[in-house]
Amino acid sequence: MIKRGLICFAFLMLLFSMSFVSAGIGELCEISVNLLNQDPYPAVQGDYVKLVFQIDGVNNPKCGEISFELKEGFPISFDPDIDPKFVVQGGVFQSDYSSYLLSSYDVRVDTDALDGDNDIEVMYSYYVRGELVQETKKFDLNVQDSRVDFEIFVKDYVPETSIMTLQVLNIGENDVEAITLHIPKQDNVNVKGANRNIIGDLDSNEYTTADFEILPENGDMDIEVIYTDSVNVRRTIMKQVRFDSSYFNGRVQDKKSYTGWIIFGVVVLIVGFWIWRRRKKKKHLRRR
Repeated sequence: MIKRGLICFAFLMLLFSMSFVSAGIGELCEISVNLLNQDPYPAVQGDYVKLVFQIDGVNNPKCGEISFELKEGFPISFDPDIDPKFVVQGGVFQSDYSSYLLSSYDVRVDTDALDGDNDIEVMYSYYVRGELVQETKKFDLNVQDSRVDFEIFVKDYVPETSIMTLQVLNIGENDVEAITLHIPKQDNVNVKGANRNIIGDLDSNEYTTADFEILPENGDMDIEVIYTDSVNVRRTIMKQVRFDSSYFNGRVQDKKSYTGWIIFGVVVLIVGFWIWRRRKKKKHLRRR
């Protein structure tokens, strides 16, 4: 009987110890953070996006003072009146039986944010057995790139007039507006007259042309393309265009063109001479 009593007592003590340990473990603070929502998805460069984070475990008073902060830095920024950090006391949400806290931010997306997923970072701190614990966690902010690219080449060059025709193709996925071509100063290109040409709007996979009066040397020349993207951001991209004068010298179509102008000039002279002779004869007859 005594032996059986000792065994029961030992078993009860073991159960009590396990319950005590479990209770002690349950009281430890455990904070976890997740990005609950991003609106809009994907985000748009240069525009606002709303981010909602869920912070779990804030109902535990053992966590002490809990702080949470969304870190500012590329590709997001805050308006001047926004404080990205807040502090709460662990356990304050126990009264309404919530074990989590929602934190939302309206942030601006950088105009140069990359297409696809961009890293954003949060930092939070809490207490475990009186010791401060600080953690950081990264999340993905999905962004749609509104930038486009262009193909530019020399479509035509007439040495006699120095007129160069550039052809511009929008190879991006988005339509663009208010395109301006600018030829900056450079050693191998001498622009006569305006060095800017406004060519207007250009849809995706569409092309247009622009004429400049240029005295170029063979080689690469820099062309600056300025445009307004689909989210109304004014952007600039530099392109290099290769010029080779051998492609435009002695062309058959130019010779035909010159021959046509010569024939036209001769015809004009003949007609003019005929009209002049006719008028002269009429004047001579009137005098008689």
